[in-house]
Amino acid sequence: MSLTRRLGAALATLAVTAAPLMAGAGTAQAAPDKTPIVLFPAFHFNKVVYHVEGQQVDPQCPSSGTFEDWYGNPNPNATFSQVCRDKLMTLQYDSTKINMKDRFSNQVGVTTTFKDYGKTASAPFYDPMFSALESAGWVKDVNIRVAGYDNRLTPDMADFLDNAKALIEDTYNDNGGKPVRLVGHSTGPIFAHYLLTHTSDSWKQKYIQGFTSIAGNLPGQGLLYSTLFAGLNLHNLQYPTSVDNAKSSSKMMISHPSSYLNAADPAVFGDSEVVLADASTGKEYTPNDLSAMMQAPGMPAHAEAVADYYTGFVKFSDSSNYPNVDVRSEIGSGLDTLVGATLSTLSTGQVLDYNNLPVYTADGDGNQEFRTNKSVNVWSNMICHTYKNSDSAGVNHMDLPSNSGVLQRLIADAESATIPCV
Repeated sequence: MSLTRRLGAALATLAVTAAPLMAGAGTAQAAPDKTPIVLFPAFHFNKVVYHVEGQQVDPQCPSSGTFEDWYGNPNPNATFSQVCRDKLMTLQYDSTKINMKDRFSNQVGVTTTFKDYGKTASAPFYDPMFSALESAGWVKDVNIRVAGYDNRLTPDMADFLDNAKALIEDTYNDNGGKPVRLVGHSTGPIFAHYLLTHTSDSWKQKYIQGFTSIAGNLPGQGLLYSTLFAGLNLHNLQYPTSVDNAKSSSKMMISHPSSYLNAADPAVFGDSEVVLADASTGKEYTPNDLSAMMQAPGMPAHAEAVADYYTGFVKFSDSSNYPNVDVRSEIGSGLDTLVGATLSTLSTGQVLDYNNLPVYTADGDGNQEFRTNKSVNVWSNMICHTYKNSDSAGVNHMDLPSNSGVLQRLIADAESATIPCV
């Protein structure tokens, strides 16, 4: 069983350096009547380049070179094995730093840059969406742009907010002062929503036309807990099948604060679903058992502190954390969706025996359960701003961004007038 199928598809320094924003964007002429669109991609769906020079992680891995991290990468650099890539993408943690966001750094000898920051080429999974928008009059890299981010991190880190704001402002200015519509898919809406709740109302009134959240993962999802124990191969979203890979990948996922950002928030899920089970004891774990899971054998001493801080980090469900722009939420439903797995024992770095041990499922879009997908319905309580929810029954998580109905609504919403909130 692969996570691809379950999903319905088929710092030396922490900072990620963005290329100059949209260099040469003016070479194509955008249709003047089109609302610009900035896309926030899903988890590991934009290109990040890892530059290795004198790494000290593992002498069995190349000392120098480069490789790219992005879902669907057909040619991961064979010079760096899967295990080596896991080790080089694992973050270091320094508990002496006062602020949690400052405690994470790349391995010595590893730096990162975005590839094609702001451009549609940075997120090739969304080519069907870009093509549909082009057919309706939009122009790639002019009024369609992409706000990428380091998928290991959280939106309070690595200048994400400054980079995204600058991209939106540049897109606004390059398109005749037309407010921008934000579009996010899966984890992308977490980052977009963080931006919307960390900018002023006056900034949003000037620069933002609205927000389309496609299967937004705002409260997290159950299946992320299993990746902490069994790992996840990020270029194809599959569980590792060898012990060495499971160990390296599990350690990598544990080190990434984004793993906790994407895990089911106990404050939202409580004990409503089983996310892990221990075959050796028969004990089942729900999101409410976060502390116990973080104290499992193999977990580092700081895991519980990181989990407490970043699980449910981006608040969205109370009025002080509403996006306060017009929102369309697109979800899928009616599909069997993985939320939990059974481990041979509650310990990290193991290969899942999913053929012989039970898995736990719920209704959803094949990746995110219904509790996740319906959570933002609370935004219907926004004052002045519209909230619309569209459920594409039977459409899975990976197909939503290219679904004709979703795209028709996106185009219609982008072309609609925004009524000022007074």
